[in-house]
Amino acid sequence: MNRVGALLALLVLPAMGMATELVPPGGYYLPATLKKGTAETCPVVARPYVGDLNIPSKYEGSGPARDQLNVDSNARYQARAEQIRVLEKTVNKQVAAWLRLGREGHLDCALEWLGQWAAAEALLSREFTHTGKSMRKWALGSISSAYLRLKFSRSQPLLGREAQTRPIEAWIARLGEQVVDDWRDQPLERLNNHQYWAAWAVMAASVVVDRRDLFEWSVAQLRIGISQVDAEGYLPNELHRETRALAYHNYSMGPLLMMLAFAQANGIDLREANHRAIQRLATRVEQGIEDPQRFADKTGFKQELEDLQEDGKFAWLEPYCALYRCAASTEAWRRSIEPLKTYRLGGDITQLFAAPTQVGGRD
Repeated sequence: MNRVGALLALLVLPAMGMATELVPPGGYYLPATLKKGTAETCPVVARPYVGDLNIPSKYEGSGPARDQLNVDSNARYQARAEQIRVLEKTVNKQVAAWLRLGREGHLDCALEWLGQWAAAEALLSREFTHTGKSMRKWALGSISSAYLRLKFSRSQPLLGREAQTRPIEAWIARLGEQVVDDWRDQPLERLNNHQYWAAWAVMAASVVVDRRDLFEWSVAQLRIGISQVDAEGYLPNELHRETRALAYHNYSMGPLLMMLAFAQANGIDLREANHRAIQRLATRVEQGIEDPQRFADKTGFKQELEDLQEDGKFAWLEPYCALYRCAASTEAWRRSIEPLKTYRLGGDITQLFAAPTQVGGRD
């Protein structure tokens, strides 16, 4: 490139947003609280999952609606998935403890777990079922969103630990690339909550490794999700889940709202897209929670509510009420069940969105 070309690139690239570092919402900059004492003993690192991801679905054999639990398949699913879930929960627990107490032992523990799984190149198998690749994307979302709290904390706990963090971040980048490969080019008529969770995982990873290509893929999936909300606030592909339509509408909210907040933090405001589709969807879901009969009437099936019994299932309320002006009834509901925590979205979501200014990037 000649000097004129180089000068033009310097002028044009920032305007296109290509030279800007990706950032998370402001709550991720929270510093650790320092308290005297020592960290509890770090649990022995779970054996890294390096085998195939041929994990069965808990709904195996239940037909197109995939809404009837298969007891035998569920037992095999739980057994195969446990090793991965232990990683997700332990890393989140150690990061939360570090934020709460500021003790180096918790930081060491989280990095030790991530480091051993990274060194083993865990979760990168190209042999997988639909459920197996789902476990990969859920794990990526969990560890990336926890790691972001270390990477962007004003306490700067990772400063001077580059030899330890470099392979972890390289592993997160490879997982992000693999999740894109897993979920790209899906038929539009089949895109549902799985696509949103995959996109959320890749978006969190993209900010960890500052990869604009991964971020843009995630934003494209978010735009698809927004476009799928119909005029009544339903997601037609989740209505196909029949008895679990309400539960899967609610399950879709977490990744969609987190991606909306991350996009906003990076200068992409999609709140108004498709005539405020996300707000319309949130209103529909809240009405369904209040009266599941609405979804029963819509689908023709009585709704299974077993997946709506934990407060953490409604953690999406935090980014939602930070991005939109919540109704008084929504605000009262949210306050009544706080703090809202879920390890697959970043741990304590109430803490992340405690102030309205915590939506928009560096504070």
